[in-house]
Amino acid sequence: MYTLIYIEMRHLLFFYTLLIFFFTLPLSAQDNAHLFPAPSYVESLMPQNPKYEVRAVWLTTISGLDWPSVYAKSENTVRKQQKDLCDILDRLQQAGINTVLLQTRVRATTIYPSQYEPWDACLTGTATKSPGYDPLAFAIEECHKRGMELHAWVVTIPVGKWSSAGCTRIRKKYPSLIKKIGDEGYMNPEMAQTSRYLADICDEIASNYDVDGIHLDYIRYPETWKIKVSKAQGRRNITAIVTAISQRVKARKPWIKMSCSPIGKHDDLSRYRSGGWNARTTVCQDAQEWLRTGLMDQLYPMMYFQGNNFYPFAIDWKENCFGRMVVPGLGIYFMSPKEKNWPLETITREMQVLRQLDMGHAYFRSRFFTDNTKGLFDFARHRFDNTPALIPPMKWMHDKAPGEPQQLNIDEERSLLSWTKATDYSDAPYLLYNVYASQEWPVDVESPNHLMAARLRQTSAKIPLAMKKGNGAQPVYYAVTAVDRYGNESKPAQSHHFDAPKRTADIPQGLLNCDGSRLQLPRIDPQIDAPLVVIATMQGKPVKTIRKSEATVDVKNLPEGIYQLRSLNRKGTTHRLGFFMIRRR
Repeated sequence: MYTLIYIEMRHLLFFYTLLIFFFTLPLSAQDNAHLFPAPSYVESLMPQNPKYEVRAVWLTTISGLDWPSVYAKSENTVRKQQKDLCDILDRLQQAGINTVLLQTRVRATTIYPSQYEPWDACLTGTATKSPGYDPLAFAIEECHKRGMELHAWVVTIPVGKWSSAGCTRIRKKYPSLIKKIGDEGYMNPEMAQTSRYLADICDEIASNYDVDGIHLDYIRYPETWKIKVSKAQGRRNITAIVTAISQRVKARKPWIKMSCSPIGKHDDLSRYRSGGWNARTTVCQDAQEWLRTGLMDQLYPMMYFQGNNFYPFAIDWKENCFGRMVVPGLGIYFMSPKEKNWPLETITREMQVLRQLDMGHAYFRSRFFTDNTKGLFDFARHRFDNTPALIPPMKWMHDKAPGEPQQLNIDEERSLLSWTKATDYSDAPYLLYNVYASQEWPVDVESPNHLMAARLRQTSAKIPLAMKKGNGAQPVYYAVTAVDRYGNESKPAQSHHFDAPKRTADIPQGLLNCDGSRLQLPRIDPQIDAPLVVIATMQGKPVKTIRKSEATVDVKNLPEGIYQLRSLNRKGTTHRLGFFMIRRR
């Protein structure tokens, strides 16, 4: 007897259609994976890649599980450690990853110089010892170079072995703050000092670093903690810690995304039980409420399950996201033969359904992804995430888009596209820029196929001037948008497009006045909203952009020949003003 995945259809008939269409599951889906549709058939039914989607990975530093693989003990090993990180980030960029969750506070130890906690041993092999550089600052810069966000992953309640450097330091300063369970230490969530201490740590990161997010891990009661208060009070205790951190970070930099990684099942569902292991009831982690009240911008639930333990709970997260971002974490480490030896199709099928639900995906953890376990990296790079994606905007924090960039210019000799800065209407320190390219004009910036570069800090980009098509090459048109730190994108500034005359006979007899060195600009009706004037070849290729307020233009660097002069307004519309000839004797 087969059982359809159940969900209360409170809002969207789409979910019901989706479930019937894709999943007729047995009660024990793990034992009957062959009953799912064939992956190739399911893929053929998937929608096109979205323009907006969070594609994340957890990059673990504890014990160097993902990075670093060498200790920084000399200049050479520092360079090797940095190169290894760059190689990882290159791989992630190739596969469309746009968010890196980097483990920053490990176990009351850090990978940056902190005034509160010592260095973690993963960097040098010795706890408290500096690697001679700032790995967090380095990682942020390298992620931003690649158009990726970096979120500082902060492990909150666990502080490591009772005798470890981090745990010992806190116990000396706050003797009653740490509780011993077995040989491990844990911060006491029932003490107000825990909220203040963790808020200090997160505020230190937010203050000193250009992080895009603060990602809280293990923000809950330990499963081995004998909770003596009521579960309701336990949830209030954990929520008080989240509140203290979120308020401190948002007061510092409101564009920083607050997120956490809750247990993968929020609570029991009416027909699907969590097996005694869930976020809200078991460990007092009221994550959906944190979305509703605005304490969190994103959730990365650790959904390291399959079958009926995955799909109904994923839909529950989606139905209770309150317009925020939910990005389920996928247990790709279970594909390892040393773990549960899951087939690739278990993960790819989950990815496909999450895309239907508009939820994004996050891999745990980086090494299993970049090592191409069972071909997952190839699947993501060449099939599933083969076009870039932008991160959805936080419109609940700020929703006014920046102004569009101005004065797009193409330098053919250097193959360089440049533009002037746009106007920012947010409280963030700078704007970013996206570059789109297409062989059709105007460039459709809603298509992820046209996104060439994302989140550029600079106001220029190297570009191809033509793309191969058939046996020849066709010109490329460009569009540039500005993006604020909240993710709001401006209208596009389009490169010029001309319907140029193709025959010399089309040129009118009266040419504009040009002595070979300077061109006299004609009078332009001031009522025309066209702040720019463009010189273009007869084939329509722009070679120079000028403000229309100028009286003459220097053209001595242009080759001899016949050119056209056109006005250009803010919407990219052009009108021909006349023709001129450059002839030198």
